[in-house]
Amino acid sequence: MILASSSSTVFTISSSSSATKTRRYIPKTPQSPFLFKRNCNPTSLPFPPSTRSTKPCSVQATVLKENEDEKVVAEESFRPSTFTHGPEASPQPSPPTELDKWVVKLEQSVNVFLTDSVVTILDALYHDRDYARFYVLETIARVPYFAFISVLHLYESFGWWRRSDYIKVHFAESWNEMHHLLIMEDLGGNSWWPDRFLAQHMAFFYYIMTVLMYALSPRMAYHFSECVENHAFETYDKFIKARGEDLKKMPAPEVAVKYYTEGDLFLFDEFQTSRAPNSRRPKIENLYDVFMNIRDDEAEHCKTMGACQTHGNLRSPHSYPEDASGDDFGSEFRQADCEGVAECLDKSVPSPSSKQKQNI
Repeated sequence: MILASSSSTVFTISSSSSATKTRRYIPKTPQSPFLFKRNCNPTSLPFPPSTRSTKPCSVQATVLKENEDEKVVAEESFRPSTFTHGPEASPQPSPPTELDKWVVKLEQSVNVFLTDSVVTILDALYHDRDYARFYVLETIARVPYFAFISVLHLYESFGWWRRSDYIKVHFAESWNEMHHLLIMEDLGGNSWWPDRFLAQHMAFFYYIMTVLMYALSPRMAYHFSECVENHAFETYDKFIKARGEDLKKMPAPEVAVKYYTEGDLFLFDEFQTSRAPNSRRPKIENLYDVFMNIRDDEAEHCKTMGACQTHGNLRSPHSYPEDASGDDFGSEFRQADCEGVAECLDKSVPSPSSKQKQNI
């Protein structure tokens, strides 16, 4: 969500392929001195040409630095999929049809319109009340992960879903957003009753909408959540750039220090599916560090939601190849999954050929 530094760096990435083009936004980290920022562009399609391919794709990034007129062009290679510890066993996705592309454009256009509408309302109500705005934003931001888990648990109850990585990662995401919310409450963002009333009722209706959307089209629900997280990233980034010097003089809330630096950080690593576990260990010395890490968290959510838009593309950072045989891929029953309630219902009805095999 937010990025602040003495020399902010923005990268526009164009990943070309024979089928489609994607744009992604990645935060500045100690491991990567670059900023990649994903835009919720309704014309971009979540159909990577080969998300399981072992061949890296070429990425060209244009670097724009503040206070510098010179443009630097850098080239880097990456795999457009979540972090894994070994070779993938999933089949190659089939190329999208023209109808698929049209449906995706429609879904993303609706999502962008809904996101922009909510942002307009928040801008009008909270243009000069940052902590209250962050409280409302964090109350809303964690709702999709509750909704995703609720639907997946329902699918599990009917035997339609047996892929644990999604539930583990979504729970870790909700845990991360909950601590963002606790930080905002500690800063006084929930001190006014009207703010609590608005945030809680928006979250209630957002939950119902997300459950229905996720049941009909998980891809659309994940993209909508990505748009929300992208707005959160931009909001925190703007705040840090405007108030950075003041934030460096303020102490960090205790809840932030404990979450980012103390205890078992398994869940902190779990939601960051684009990086290896233990590769990010935040430093919390003041309030500036807190908001920097919250912003970077939101960028990680964006990347995870982007990966989820390709069905079956998500893997837990803690998943190892040997775990696959005993968890997701151990049997036909365990690897059951489906994309939306319609496909789940269709797969739950035995085909004539399968009935014949059972009789034999």
